[in-house]
Amino acid sequence: MQQLILNPRAERRLKLGHLWIYSNEVDTKQTPLKGLEPGSQCEILDSKGKSLGHALVNPNQLICGRLVSRKGPFTTTQLKKRLENAVALRSRYFDHPSYRMVYGDSDGLPGLVVDRFGDYLVVQVSSWGMERLLPDIVDALVGLVKPKGILLRNDHQGRKVEELPEVCEVAHGEVPKMVPFEENGVPLLAPVYDGQKTGWFYDHRDNRARLNQWVKGLRVLDLFSYAGGWGVQALANGAKEVTCVDVSAQALDWCEENAALNQRKDDLVTIQGKAIDAMKELISAGERYDAIVLDPPAFIKRRKDQKSGEAAYRHINELGLRLLEKNGLLVSASCSMHLESDTLLEILRGAGRHLDKSISIIGSGGQGADHPVHPSIPETRYLKAHFVHLAAGNGL
Repeated sequence: MQQLILNPRAERRLKLGHLWIYSNEVDTKQTPLKGLEPGSQCEILDSKGKSLGHALVNPNQLICGRLVSRKGPFTTTQLKKRLENAVALRSRYFDHPSYRMVYGDSDGLPGLVVDRFGDYLVVQVSSWGMERLLPDIVDALVGLVKPKGILLRNDHQGRKVEELPEVCEVAHGEVPKMVPFEENGVPLLAPVYDGQKTGWFYDHRDNRARLNQWVKGLRVLDLFSYAGGWGVQALANGAKEVTCVDVSAQALDWCEENAALNQRKDDLVTIQGKAIDAMKELISAGERYDAIVLDPPAFIKRRKDQKSGEAAYRHINELGLRLLEKNGLLVSASCSMHLESDTLLEILRGAGRHLDKSISIIGSGGQGADHPVHPSIPETRYLKAHFVHLAAGNGL
């Protein structure tokens, strides 16, 4: 097995528990990265020759290695054990088998995501290391949870970065176009072939559950709605009416399917278009809502997007506050890893002051237990949501 020697002091982060190795941390004079096969396994040594463990490597990436074992080479036995541990964690905290079953680095399987929809699994691989282990992963999943079908949704942007081929195919059994599952006790359908990512976003499960307890009899606006994760659950929990807004007509069709599944299609309004344009038109029309959900895609995908991204978050939150009824509730969410929760709070504070509106934060949340945070890898904590109450009067 080939070895990679790190530069002096480059091992400090790994010794603190992090798993990533950057290409500029490798002593390429002694151990060149060039020529290493993507997805191969290497032993990692510190500058004094002490072994730090074994990593799956891709010499063509800035993050050129991800540690997978600190005690000898990574084996298929370890792979199966980590999948077992991942399922055990979710089974401990979820009554229904609908959850993110594997969450990459947090489960010791970097570059692997598995979402479970009852009897069906959707697998996404975003690293060469996991790609080479994919046959073993599929075999292990079949033996572990005995699914009716496994879909490989390996046609996402992350594979382009690793220069992996894009493919969407069934690896085991059969998988329907829309798979049934459950979230917060609400029956739903996920478009696993044609939807975003794996077909669903389980990460906001706990935040949706919090909103669900406060929506009975209310008029709700769900922006960036996708397939209705927030809006349809609000209907199922007694909301009077929900308006879903999304740029995708297909996403709104999925909203309607999910609303029909819960016998509330007649109480669903859909608006196709960009969220900001729709918000401005609703403001001009004098519309107001009792509860509004702002769950946009990541506006800050890279550090260089920080300034423009923060401005975008402030803009949509100001529009949201303008659309909110007095004594209304705004859910302000962000999946941007580079946006700190406190920064989003500051954006909300600034939006309230700019509009001379008195707001209170009545709750905050993050990702659910099926997206566990690795305590040494801050990058695994990305989701945040603040629940904002708008007072009846203006600010002081």
